[in-house]
Amino acid sequence: GPAALALLGPAPGAPCCPHGPALLFVKTSQGTEEGRRFYACSACRDRKDCNFFQWEDEKVSEARLAAREEYNRSQQPCFTHRQNVDRYKNFVLLQLSKRRFCQECQQLLLPAEWKKHSDHQFLCDITTAQLKTPSQLLYPLENKKTNAQYLFTDRSCQFLLNLLTDLGFRRVLSVGTPRLHEMIQSKAAQEEEFNVRSLLLDIDFRYSQFYTEDEFCHYNMFNHHFFGGEAARETCRKFLCEENGERVIMVTDPPFGGLVEALASSFKKLMAMWRETEKEGHDKREMPMFWIFPYFFESRILDFFPSFSMMDYQVDYDNHALYKHGKTGRRQSPVRIFTNLTPSMIVLPEEEGYRFCTVCQRYVSSGNQHCEICNSCTSKDGRRWKHCVLCKKCVKPSWFHCDNCKCCTLQKHSCEKTDSGCFVCGKAGHKRSACPSLSRS
Repeated sequence: GPAALALLGPAPGAPCCPHGPALLFVKTSQGTEEGRRFYACSACRDRKDCNFFQWEDEKVSEARLAAREEYNRSQQPCFTHRQNVDRYKNFVLLQLSKRRFCQECQQLLLPAEWKKHSDHQFLCDITTAQLKTPSQLLYPLENKKTNAQYLFTDRSCQFLLNLLTDLGFRRVLSVGTPRLHEMIQSKAAQEEEFNVRSLLLDIDFRYSQFYTEDEFCHYNMFNHHFFGGEAARETCRKFLCEENGERVIMVTDPPFGGLVEALASSFKKLMAMWRETEKEGHDKREMPMFWIFPYFFESRILDFFPSFSMMDYQVDYDNHALYKHGKTGRRQSPVRIFTNLTPSMIVLPEEEGYRFCTVCQRYVSSGNQHCEICNSCTSKDGRRWKHCVLCKKCVKPSWFHCDNCKCCTLQKHSCEKTDSGCFVCGKAGHKRSACPSLSRS
């Protein structure tokens, strides 16, 4: 059978690459015993982006360790966060005609630096409005697995923010959601009575040019690594303290190519951090959370967070060809909100076709019919699903029961292949490349 990767998780004393501590993996191939264990970059699934690799049992020479440290240092940004904050203060004082942004270096330029960037493309006359919406000024890093900067549409972002404020949250830990952070920041600056605060945790260091150390921490959500060390971790911990009854919620929008188990491990650590801030009463409770992810990862997410449930709201993205609102059928966005809040509290907009199901006690999309036999609203993708008596569950409208395969599947399929189901986990309904139980090999 094909080889596959399994994640063994964050290991104490793991070697580091420029993205922080590496994760431990094992190569397994069907029918054989476990393969050799190795460390690889936590954030980059593609060797082109970070080629860090080390066998677990490998003895690394002093010279190579030194060279690696040197390399890791050389890969760090040329300015520290503190320096970037100072640069910003100077930049804002410049008159409009002197405000330049180098597109090649993705950097705000001070006049003394123009010469060094003279043969680069740059934007001129950077307005205050542009500085307040860096997600639109910076070009998106669309390397799907690491950065996957697909940014919420205004509509989805506005919906999320209204939902959070209606639910009474006053602090938002924005993990990999720069648009939401930016919307909260600019509202707080413009509206006297708006009292929500946000802390952005993101692997994209470019944001340090626009936000102070209390507003942004350079963070890798795949290995729970704060690049700013103890000080940044402390900033995050302080932010999670619920002073004066300001309730905290974490909102996260990870790269969809990312490893679910690595993300879950980091999110549990952030939850633990929240729990520590509270002397009493938090031991049993979980920090409220919105995890935004495609619906086909539902079973994986529930494995790690049994208290979560999936909402029907379709989250869509500006610069993503597939995930756009208002398309029908296969073109609807598969992205949903997973949350540990009570589903009935999550009110979805009726004008966008959501309705409340009194039996399920939650809002569902209008095409999602309540199935009497399953006794729930069973559709996952916005289309009306149908019940299969033989499978004892509802299935996609385009599927048919195949007696040969003993399950529902697409009409055009070759039985011998689906007979074994997916190579990796043996379940029907998806190919190996999309198997939710695996890291991408």
